[in-house]
Amino acid sequence: MADGAQTDSDVGAHVTSFLDGATQSLEIAIYDLRLAAAPGTSMLASFHSAQKRGVTVRLIFNQDHAQTIPVPPPPEIDWEFVDQLKAIGVAVKAVPGVPDLMHHKYVIRDAATPQAAVLSGSTNWTNDSWTREENVIFTVESQELAAAYRQDFEQLWTEPVVALSGRFSNGWLSLKDSTRIRPYFCPGRAMKLVHAMSRSIDSAKKRVRVCSPVITSGPILGTLAEVIGRGDVDVSGVYDATQMDEVQRQWGTQATASWKINAFRSIVAGASFGAKRSTPYAKGSVHDFMHAKILIADDYVYMGSFNLSHSGESNAENVLQVESAAIADECVAYIDKIAARYGAQASKAASP
Repeated sequence: MADGAQTDSDVGAHVTSFLDGATQSLEIAIYDLRLAAAPGTSMLASFHSAQKRGVTVRLIFNQDHAQTIPVPPPPEIDWEFVDQLKAIGVAVKAVPGVPDLMHHKYVIRDAATPQAAVLSGSTNWTNDSWTREENVIFTVESQELAAAYRQDFEQLWTEPVVALSGRFSNGWLSLKDSTRIRPYFCPGRAMKLVHAMSRSIDSAKKRVRVCSPVITSGPILGTLAEVIGRGDVDVSGVYDATQMDEVQRQWGTQATASWKINAFRSIVAGASFGAKRSTPYAKGSVHDFMHAKILIADDYVYMGSFNLSHSGESNAENVLQVESAAIADECVAYIDKIAARYGAQASKAASP
């Protein structure tokens, strides 16, 4: 997990190491692709090396858009870098980001082999994302999981229309150590995902942690407010204050959204949340957002590219649900660290 104190070489080394392990194929879906200086050079070298090894490489990315929206900020694709990839034989396809975004950040490695693996999370391939933002990256070795991600990739590759992607269901999968995982892909399974998240929050007995730039999904907002109101579960988290301020201004212009303002205010008033005051988005500005996306309810962890947002339900997103006390503990420690950095008080276990 990158918490803003990492260097671009730390994160870049992790990503390039994953790419360098490919023997047959790499399928990459990335929202924002802008790597300058050393990280860009290292990444290009990994692609060169993969091509020389005979690895088939395909890349899809979100086509730039000019929409004025508070979150997520528009991508700024480095077309020169894309052209360099094309020149060495990488197959590239842009996915139109209007009206909805191709917001994935995943890599599928050697999907057709027993050594298949997936890298995903909240991290774009930009210098800011690798140095200034809080983000999460995870890797999973599983041929079944890689097959699920490849199905999503093939939908977008064959017909690059966000609204048509993710329209398939996945059940629980078991890893070699018996950890249970379940992938979700939006927009096709968006409602299934947000209601699964809401049920997990509502049924939590010990703890709930929320880590998201914004919290705007109706089912999640309502359930969080209700659970915090009950006062019988330890709830805390962190969000991006600058982006949530913009969201609330937009809600203020919508008569039907007043309940969301009230719900959000009750959440931050009733639980200990950190709020990062990031730099407001402007073209060419520093991106230092609180960008990680993790939800924890007892021993369930949801993590991926999905902001807990209404707009995210319409975007191309991926989330991995994990059932693991150990991973949940690790993620709780990470969220509590980031939340404390931005003003959250130390969480206290709820009374029985």
